[in-house]
Amino acid sequence: MDFHTLVSMVVWTVSGAVLLFVLMFVDSLFTRYNDLEELKAGNMAVTTRFVLKLVAQGYILSSSIAASSRLGDALVVSIVSFWMLFILEKSVELLLGKWATIDLDHGTRLGKIGYGLLAGSLHVTGALIIAAFIRG
Repeated sequence: MDFHTLVSMVVWTVSGAVLLFVLMFVDSLFTRYNDLEELKAGNMAVTTRFVLKLVAQGYILSSSIAASSRLGDALVVSIVSFWMLFILEKSVELLLGKWATIDLDHGTRLGKIGYGLLAGSLHVTGALIIAAFIRG
């Protein structure tokens, strides 16, 4: 591995990590509870959702990087994918609320692990669908 490849790897990794942090922060603004406070308090439902959300965002980011030859393209695709995932998640949550009277945010905040697992799995499932298009 040459020096240029190592520098590129560091730049792409740092850029990806910063973007991942920003995306997770933006997502937390639309959650009716504070993820980090709930994590500190030991809420396993929130922890489950948070971990699955992180895995989903990381998978989308890795797919974007693998499919792109330029860093800017990978970051833009990741941002667009985040918004697609966000819209998909909110749509499914709305449908679950209307059809099954399930409020995932509320149940997750209460520590119901099944709610957190279902909410997190929406992220993972959405990420798998979106990444299939990214990798083409």
